[in-house]
Amino acid sequence: MMKFGKSVMTALAISALMAGLAGCQKQEGPAERAGREIDKAVEKTGQQIEKAGEKIQDAAKGAAK
Repeated sequence: MMKFGKSVMTALAISALMAGLAGCQKQEGPAERAGREIDKAVEKTGQQIEKAGEKIQDAAKGAAK
């Protein structure tokens, strides 16, 4: 019976901790949104640069033939 009581107390403690952690999540602010948009822009720019580099390589291969 003692183990059951400890198990219940442990489960309650874990539940309380998880509920507390869920309550600590704050809403995304304007700085976080701006940072995410900057990350997207940088990633998109990197992809464009990569495509341009591939086109240059293809053109160089074609000119070498």
